[in-house]
Amino acid sequence: MPTILTVTLNTALDLTHHVPRLVPHASHRVTDVAERPGGKGLNVARVLAALGHETIVTGFAGGATGDVLRTLLAAEAPLDALVPIAGNTRRTLAVVDASTGDTTQLNEPGPHVTPAEWEAFLASYGELLGGAQAVALCGSLPPGIHVGAYADLVRRARTAGVPVLLDTSGEPLLRGIAARPDLVKPNADELFQLTGARDPATASQDARRKGAHAVVASLGPDGILATTDEGGWQATPPSLVRGNPTGAGDSAVAGLLSGLVTGLPWPDRLARAVALSAATVAAPAAGEFDRATYEALLPQVKVVRQDDTTATG
Repeated sequence: MPTILTVTLNTALDLTHHVPRLVPHASHRVTDVAERPGGKGLNVARVLAALGHETIVTGFAGGATGDVLRTLLAAEAPLDALVPIAGNTRRTLAVVDASTGDTTQLNEPGPHVTPAEWEAFLASYGELLGGAQAVALCGSLPPGIHVGAYADLVRRARTAGVPVLLDTSGEPLLRGIAARPDLVKPNADELFQLTGARDPATASQDARRKGAHAVVASLGPDGILATTDEGGWQATPPSLVRGNPTGAGDSAVAGLLSGLVTGLPWPDRLARAVALSAATVAAPAAGEFDRATYEALLPQVKVVRQDDTTATG
């Protein structure tokens, strides 16, 4: 299968704690703990590898936490091309309330990246693009990385002829979209911040005018909305899935990339993305998906073209 490159500039060690009930100002007995290499691009790579794709992860890792992350990553299928830095990789903590299925997320700030470390990354990124069939640029920027970094990485990918997906938010998304990525995948709030439009369909059209060739907007339990030069579609899951939503959007990105490199038409890409996203909510740990749920949901996802009532699924 083609090689897919995922970029996670702000990697993390993801910790997931399960408690019977989360009560403010109280002590809690944790019933289950999971520890995984994290950050959006690493989550994407894990799902892609589980789908059978050859996947390479790059970005930064450093300090004692970075060492743990890389040790855990070595046991997984994605290939490790992370660039070492002096700063300590951040941690994230997801606390899952078993009584409600709700999750509380705590994210540490990332380590400072020096100019020399950024230059080392750029050199490695250029080499990795040479063997990639697609690249995903995912997540927040750590301290020390300039706000236009994703725009630079998008332009380098386009110069190399590699399709590029951008999944970030705020000013990095605004700068990055102007570099004309092939696809952006914001959620409804990120779209509003980018365009000022509350309606996702209107905002997606505005985002395309700002530079994105295609926009796939996450709509939470209502699935995803795709706006492309081939038309528009909305894909929705058959039912609400309760659990830990951490990494669900990353699994949708994996589904979109998998569909891209294997040449699936848009409706099939979107169905794969929605089924993977829902199956990630059902999984016990952040950044994984429940395969049985995915396989059961995939044929049930409804994909409706936005300019007519034709549906698949």
